[in-house]
Amino acid sequence: MPHLSTISALSNRIGGGSGLLTAWVGMPDPVVAGHLALEDFDVVTLDMQHGANDISTVRQGILNVTLAGKPSLVRIPVNDFATASRVLDFGAAGVIAPMINSKADAEAFLSFMKFPPVGQRSWGPTIAVGLTGQTLDDYLSKGNAMSVAIAMIETREALAALDDILALDGIDAVFVGPSDLSIALSNGSNVNPSRADIVDALEHVRQRAHAHKKAACCFAPTPMMAKDLAKKGYDLMAIGTDFSQLRSGARAQIDVARGRS
Repeated sequence: MPHLSTISALSNRIGGGSGLLTAWVGMPDPVVAGHLALEDFDVVTLDMQHGANDISTVRQGILNVTLAGKPSLVRIPVNDFATASRVLDFGAAGVIAPMINSKADAEAFLSFMKFPPVGQRSWGPTIAVGLTGQTLDDYLSKGNAMSVAIAMIETREALAALDDILALDGIDAVFVGPSDLSIALSNGSNVNPSRADIVDALEHVRQRAHAHKKAACCFAPTPMMAKDLAKKGYDLMAIGTDFSQLRSGARAQIDVARGRS
């Protein structure tokens, strides 16, 4: 059964303060991604930067998530833009690229994300074409719009270059890493994504993204932060990680069993 509507759902829905929620999967087991896709997440993100996923677990994870009826994102390792093309070939709906600190970084990312004339993505989407049920010509004509390119904003340099990054044709969204940003803005003295200057930076990023008609995304360590960002008009938020959810779920059940709650 073709899954065009599943894979294109992210590009169709993100934006306009859509408040989408993504699971964040670092465990290198595609079963985890597939199970989280059965919950009320809008998207499932497979993490290759800080998570333990490799190209094999990501390939199967994308398939499991797609078969569960959800689109998938992949966060690639820093500067590993060739992997962006590969995961799109596997059927990912988009890619999150960390540490995009300049217009040049964003252009390099785009060159692997989009087909000409926007980028220079090489042709080879055999799995994605099979999943979507499209003809080769249809996939070529629609592939750029379907493939969501998300640049991470995590440093002083990225904040300074924000408008230049957002102005690029093909950059669909920016994604704030508030912990890294808090380290950068404190000159390495503090990690606190709830700090006042980070709250201000998050609002600045949202305003600039929406001014450019691009989506604003963020990693939210807690559901309370995700709820607050959604109220402020953010388009997509990650709620913690699979690791944190596994431990917090186990802790909650243990507390009940031991009479602590």
